[in-house]
Amino acid sequence: MIRRMREVDLFVIGGGSGGVRAARIAAGHGARVALAEADRVGGTCVIRGCVPKKLMVYASRFVQEFDEAEAYGWQIGGDGDPRLHWPTLKLNRDREIARLEGVYEAGLAKAGVELLRDRAVLADPHTVRLQGSGETIRAKHILVATGAAPLMGPAIPGIELADSSDALFEWPRLPLNAAIQGGGYIAVEFACLLQRLGTQVTLVYRGERILRGFDEDLRQRLQAQMAADGIEIVTGASVEAIESVGNARLVTLSNGRTLSADEVLFALGRAPHTAGLGLEAAGVQLNARCAVKVDAYSRSSVPHIHAVGDVTDRINLTPVAVREGHAFADTVFGGRPTAVDHHGVPSAVFSTPELGTVGLNEDEALALHPQLDVYIAEFRPLKATLSGHPHKVFMKLLVDRANDERVLGAHMLGPDAGEMMQLLGVAMKMGARKADLDATLAVHPTAAEEWVTLRTPARRHNT
Repeated sequence: MIRRMREVDLFVIGGGSGGVRAARIAAGHGARVALAEADRVGGTCVIRGCVPKKLMVYASRFVQEFDEAEAYGWQIGGDGDPRLHWPTLKLNRDREIARLEGVYEAGLAKAGVELLRDRAVLADPHTVRLQGSGETIRAKHILVATGAAPLMGPAIPGIELADSSDALFEWPRLPLNAAIQGGGYIAVEFACLLQRLGTQVTLVYRGERILRGFDEDLRQRLQAQMAADGIEIVTGASVEAIESVGNARLVTLSNGRTLSADEVLFALGRAPHTAGLGLEAAGVQLNARCAVKVDAYSRSSVPHIHAVGDVTDRINLTPVAVREGHAFADTVFGGRPTAVDHHGVPSAVFSTPELGTVGLNEDEALALHPQLDVYIAEFRPLKATLSGHPHKVFMKLLVDRANDERVLGAHMLGPDAGEMMQLLGVAMKMGARKADLDATLAVHPTAAEEWVTLRTPARRHNT
């Protein structure tokens, strides 16, 4: 007896934020949906990225709270300085991540999405094969939402002794010292949080300034502040070899220097996770970085195969993947063609001090808008006036003088920068002008009021 192949309207490969959102929305539109995930549901962001990292950032910032509390009359009693108990932090963090994973699973079940705990690959343009069970499923539409995987760089001697950013969350103990290779936001965030938790951190970066692509003023100030806080930043160098010496790692740099570290972390970015999925055989075109090439509606070179999130290497942020997944489902199953606007996406780097940005940086703005006004505010926050904490807040607003003073970019270094960028992003999406900010009354006393009280440009370009 010939057994008929099971069919679905949509098969989603990958259970991260983008895939889960697409599956739920498509099911809500009446589609029969199956989703395959061989690992944990929630993807990088929920399981080993944004969420657990932010919880650890919160933990690291208590150090400053303890430092400043005495100036506000608090007496930290007991037997000395506060101490971190790493197992408690890890246990509570992992418990919360497991809870969130359950929320994602429950959301899929409630929407009527079939969750398959298996690795799925394309057998042909319309057929998906589950590698564990061997089952094949026919799909009218296929969505690839497999995300990205950490890059570990070249195959240097001892590379197996280094961890990726994913592995940090599994460390059984906090290292006394750590070497981190990289200068992007993942490397910077982990350097800051580990240093505050008590690890002596050496950040090794082949460039001269961290956070390539961000506004230059923010890059300079954050790098200087990280160094002042005790993070050693070695620029113009990279890790060339790692060897095990007792319980430690001996790290050799390209500049000839050697250093000892309990842990070596590589945070060199992430690569689209497309290998071994059968995409090329199905006719799906990939770009030079092996990302799925898609159009404005997330459609690949094969019209019924789509891709969203980091696997497309557009803007690799979780909210972007979620929006792309939702837009895909509305387009294909909801009868509402929707293209995601990838311009003016707010973002944050959860370093300490925190960095937030939306819109163009100064170099980008000046290249497109030669009559550019640059407004800057730099000040000690009110909270530091009693404690004497040295961190300053830096704010920068870019305005197109020739186009009705439209706001082109906003950049900040300081507490709650990410929160402020979310709201400034709304204003900029609505076409905010400098006059709109000027007409808005301030909330006093706050750091945010500086955005609406900037009056005199620090720089006026006229190229």
